Amino acid sequence: MLRNACALLIMSSLFFTSAQAAKPSRMSASASKSVGQTMGEKIKKALDSSGFKNGEVGMWVGATDEKGLATYFGHNENKLFIPASLSKLVTAGAILHELHPSYKFKTQLVSDAKIDGGALAGSLYLKGGGDPSFVSENMWFLINELTRAGVTSVEGDVVVDDSRYDRIRFGEDRQDVRVDRAYDAPVGAMSMNWNSVAVYVRPGDKVGEKAKVVADVMSPFVKVKNETKTTGAGKGKSISVERTKEKGFDGDVVIVSGGIAADHAELVFYKNISDPEMWAGYNLVEFLRQRGIAVKGKVRSGAAPKDAAVLATAESKVLSSVVADMSKWSNNYVSEMLVKEIAAVGGESPATMAGGMTKVLKYLESSGMKKGEYEFINAAGFTRKNKLTPAQLGRFLEFVHQDFSIYPEYVASLPIAGVDGTLRKRMLGSKAEKWVRAKTGLLNGVVGLSGYAGRSDSSIITFVFIYNGSGREDKARAFFDRVASLLVED
Repeated sequence: MLRNACALLIMSSLFFTSAQAAKPSRMSASASKSVGQTMGEKIKKALDSSGFKNGEVGMWVGATDEKGLATYFGHNENKLFIPASLSKLVTAGAILHELHPSYKFKTQLVSDAKIDGGALAGSLYLKGGGDPSFVSENMWFLINELTRAGVTSVEGDVVVDDSRYDRIRFGEDRQDVRVDRAYDAPVGAMSMNWNSVAVYVRPGDKVGEKAKVVADVMSPFVKVKNETKTTGAGKGKSISVERTKEKGFDGDVVIVSGGIAADHAELVFYKNISDPEMWAGYNLVEFLRQRGIAVKGKVRSGAAPKDAAVLATAESKVLSSVVADMSKWSNNYVSEMLVKEIAAVGGESPATMAGGMTKVLKYLESSGMKKGEYEFINAAGFTRKNKLTPAQLGRFLEFVHQDFSIYPEYVASLPIAGVDGTLRKRMLGSKAEKWVRAKTGLLNGVVGLSGYAGRSDSSIITFVFIYNGSGREDKARAFFDRVASLLVED
């Protein structure tokens, strides 16, 4: 009895300690006032000497103390600014709230045909589950499981079921002009490798020869035209990679041109693809071929039969890791895929961007924001139409900070100063290195930095810095990094 009582006492103590540690650290009101005053004076001095015009910069800095939300510094904090990819801070919170950090996606190979002596006597369906993190390794996993099911050939077609989401690949809320860069990739319920192809270029064996060009994945969907030349050592590079279309070919044509010096390191270029479902389908055929499994039919789109048997399933990594992919590298494709997924989980079929955005806005407004006080039409921030004030975004970040059900995963998804993501080369050697976790934002004339700064007293400062000006992005970025370091100082 005594042993059990002691054990219970220890467990109760541990639970109490853990529960206390789970709560966000809060300063006393008096300590908060002192820290805020000192910090505010430092920031104002830095801003006054920055040389920016009064209306170009918006800033909000604060924290929650025992009396509630305290503002330490504000400048144009109630003015609407274009947040660019700081918009993903809102999207990340909504996604984690709606789906839970441990949520997983499923991609499946299914068929209603029998397996006869290793031959699948019908079509093989690749059923997309909306996984934005589905990459080559996941495809190999599916095929490995398919081979264990005894399939050695496919007598019918490879059919891609992309029906979980609608077929609108680019939301009307993105910027109007499409480009072939990876950051403007299309979305689809069956997607692969972020719907982008990596093109590797390295010098040929001899000067005058073509460079060595390899596309990953090198599938029948992608045709590479190598118009390059290896030049003499020390002559640098002039490589250009363009993704285009060619009459009579349904896939994408990648044209690689220019020169690369014989002593130059390998280069890599990332280009988006035009058709997610066909891209995934042809990649499946190529991966099957490499495992010795022949497909006798064609690649096409279509819905899987409802009575189809599951032959292989690939689960995604947990949602918290997918959100980190989005936030750390500011991935537009991932953010829009996730928004469609919350619509799908909510019962919309096929899921739409509009359906998902309704849930994102509902979550945003649960933080205290009201309709008519902001503009938020694109989850990725890949638009100039989103408009938020620094104070609004600051309050939203504090709203998430107080929600332990998602805050640990939320803050872990953000780039760490001097360590990873879009901040890996920023604030190196400063006091902010490793102590600031923040999302970056960038468009022409727009720079943003927003997140959390940790301090040695275990308190956490929330901050929002936004620049909307004309052509001084580098200066704004450097200024924001310098101010972020001030937040960490004692």
